[in-house]
Amino acid sequence: MAQPQQLLRKITMPMLLFYGLGNILGAGIYVLIAEVANTSGMYAPFSFLVALVIVSFTALSYGELASRYPDAAGVALYVKKGLGSTNLSVIIGLTIALAGLISAATIARGFTGYLAELVPLPEWLALLGLITILGLIAIWGIGESVTIAVTITFIEIGGLLLILWIGLPVLPTLAERAPELIPPLEWDVWYGISLGGFLAFYAFLGFEDMVNIAEEVKAPSKAYPRAILFSLIIATLLYLSVSLVSVLLLTPQQLATTDAPFATIYEHATGNEGTLITIIGIFAIINGALIQIIMASRMVYGISKKGWLPSPLSYVNSKTKTPVVATLLVSAITLGFALWLPLVTLAKLTSFLVLIVFTVVNIALIRIKRQHPDPEGAYLVPFWIPVAGLVVNIIFLALQLFSI
Repeated sequence: MAQPQQLLRKITMPMLLFYGLGNILGAGIYVLIAEVANTSGMYAPFSFLVALVIVSFTALSYGELASRYPDAAGVALYVKKGLGSTNLSVIIGLTIALAGLISAATIARGFTGYLAELVPLPEWLALLGLITILGLIAIWGIGESVTIAVTITFIEIGGLLLILWIGLPVLPTLAERAPELIPPLEWDVWYGISLGGFLAFYAFLGFEDMVNIAEEVKAPSKAYPRAILFSLIIATLLYLSVSLVSVLLLTPQQLATTDAPFATIYEHATGNEGTLITIIGIFAIINGALIQIIMASRMVYGISKKGWLPSPLSYVNSKTKTPVVATLLVSAITLGFALWLPLVTLAKLTSFLVLIVFTVVNIALIRIKRQHPDPEGAYLVPFWIPVAGLVVNIIFLALQLFSI
């Protein structure tokens, strides 16, 4: 009897780092900086700090869980280990896969805004072409897909550094404009910053997707904690700098009127056409969507492999060593969401679903640490980390429900 095909371990820690970083950067800052500024005004950098607080505890929890259980099923397995419920594991696994599909759709909608700056194509045609190509790349092979993702990540970082470079002339005005940038201790102001933080939270998503390629990573127990931590540090530094420059160069009202915010910033600051930054933005968005499709397909594959979903979804092609059926399915669903819902609705829905998953994941880690406090060779965080993650996630879920 032929043995089922296995995924191939080709991803090193640096590749994993830039795979995750590419997803984090492409998923948010190129698409949502204008929406964050529209919500929290000149205090947009503080919204990114709020978002960092939301994700940091859970990111550390993920680091321990990925080190304990390096498996493609990711959160579904973590919930099974911590809470013992197969049904809840499947629900949470499918929820994070659904969030990934909605996230890919969000990013794809952002792609049409940047593409329209260069080529006026019908939105449905641009979305169909993009998602078809990304699905084929994801099927091609994990090594090839991640190599493409890592290469584009460097382009993404270059685009953000370009925005910082053109913003250098406004930095000397920082001292005199400080009163505009520092929020007063007023409820209404900080409530607006928190709502902006909920949108900015989307821009930090991506570290949780890294765990779903665990069966294709070399030495995953050591690679994951480092890759998750470093990717968040780099993203935070870039986000704070870029959001500060953005609100110094353009008013929040000006940012709110554009579908390609960095192209508008570039044109305003230099007086030149924003073709270069538009192309970089397109690459960044493509990268984020590609990584989300890879993540969701691995989650569906991982759950199916454990017998919790129909077996055809765990089929791995003998040549590409990729889950072809799962990838085709998630690509089709992504296209449907992209054609159906507007960008901000998609981003808010993604954030809401992921916060629910993060809440359950922190509960699972609390239970796991009580039951198995000192596993050999695993990266461990203090017990208060998942507790703090649980509390923070519940608070922001309540704030989001209160704002509806």
